[in-house]
This record gives sequence, C-alpha cells and structure tokens, in this order.
Amino acid sequence: MKLGIIGDPVAHSRSPELQAAFLANAGMIGTYDRIRTPAGDGARTLDELRARGYLGVNVTTPLKEEAFIRAERHDAVSLATGSVNTILFDRDVAGYNTDGIGTMGVLADAGLPNPSGAAVLVLGTGPTARSSIAALRGAGARTWVWSRTRERERAAAQRLDALPFDRTVRYDAVFAALPPAAQPEDDAVVRATLAAPILVDANYGHRATLARALGRAGFDGTKMLEYSARASFEIWLAAVSGRSSRT
Repeated sequence: MKLGIIGDPVAHSRSPELQAAFLANAGMIGTYDRIRTPAGDGARTLDELRARGYLGVNVTTPLKEEAFIRAERHDAVSLATGSVNTILFDRDVAGYNTDGIGTMGVLADAGLPNPSGAAVLVLGTGPTARSSIAALRGAGARTWVWSRTRERERAAAQRLDALPFDRTVRYDAVFAALPPAAQPEDDAVVRATLAAPILVDANYGHRATLARALGRAGFDGTKMLEYSARASFEIWLAAVSGRSSRT
C-alpha cells in the first residue's frame, strides 16, 4: 500500500509516523511518504502519484482547494467546504475531508464532548476553518467565524450557516485555524479568546503559538491530527478491503 502526504511544507508533518502505526496495527505492509508540493502543482502531482500506483494521499496547506478541484468525486463535507484533505485513487480520483472529525475529537478532549448548543468561535476562513465550521454546525453548535477580512468572514458565515464574529457573545470555546505564528490583532477577538474556557489551535508542535502568545492555556492540534489521520486511514483501508472482496 503506497500512501503519502502532499503540501508545502511537509517536513514537520507527524502523519508518516501515525500512518505507519495504523498500517502496523492493521497487519498491513505499506509506505507513507512526505511529498513536498508547492502551490499550483497539486493536480499534476496527484496525477503522477496515481500513475505510480499510490492508493491515496493526505493533502495539507496550500493544496486542499487544488485537490478539491482535481477530485472527480467528493464526500458531503468536501462539497460543503470546497476543500479536500484525503484523496483515494480508486476507479476515479475521490476526495474526502476528515478535518471536521479531527476538530470534533480535539474539542471533546479539551472539554466539549457535546457541542450541541455551545457557542463556538472559529478564527480563520481557510479550508481547515471551513471544515471545522461545517462539523460544528452539523453537531448543533452555535458557531461564529472571524477573519481579518470582513468580506471573507461574511462569505464563510453565509456559506456554512454560521454567524459573523459578535463581540457581545461569551464563547464556550475558540477554535483557531490561523497560519502558524499568526494571531488576531482585533482587541475584541483577543478578549473573547482570553475569556473562553477552551482554546484549541489547529497547529501543533512548535507551530502552535497562539495560546503562548496570549499568555493562556490551550490545546494544540496534535490530537486533531490523530483523529483526522485515523479517519483518512479508514477510508483507504475500506477501499483495500473492498478490492480484496471483489477478487
């Protein structure tokens, strides 16, 4: 089983060690490669990997929207968000998005196991943020979104049935899907983030800087990655099992 991750950067990614463990636990032999792929090369790289016999790949920044465009079939979450983080090379190029599964998992670990009715603020409007908003809305959370660009904030809120940031709301949790080292410069957003009982940064390791910069406790995206990676592996494993049953 040939698997991998495409994006730029990928040298920091923990996905290879996670997927290696999943393969071993499933009693399967396979490889999982880091494949640095700059913006603009997503579709070409996917076609090359398919031709080289890869079963699938994970997709990270900045290629999730490129992968969505290249995919010929999509799951419901990727259709709703316009982004793909998991590719399966089957009879066609199938695109999936497991980021929302990761978001729900890490929020549960952080103390929000049932977000129904909870007030959650998502920082950012990129692919990971949109997937998280979709998952939260699907779970019944009251969800607000903030962006440095008000037009993007309003567009994301409208697309995903969320609300633009409201400084009068006391949020139960803040989920930050911002670039590494980025932090909101809006004082109202900072106050809201400091006041929220739960803060999760989608970045992990040394790239998760928001909680430290704000001087408060928070969860990084390590567990989010693990939950998301497991869901990706299960997609690939089901495909292999299905092919075996047809032979």
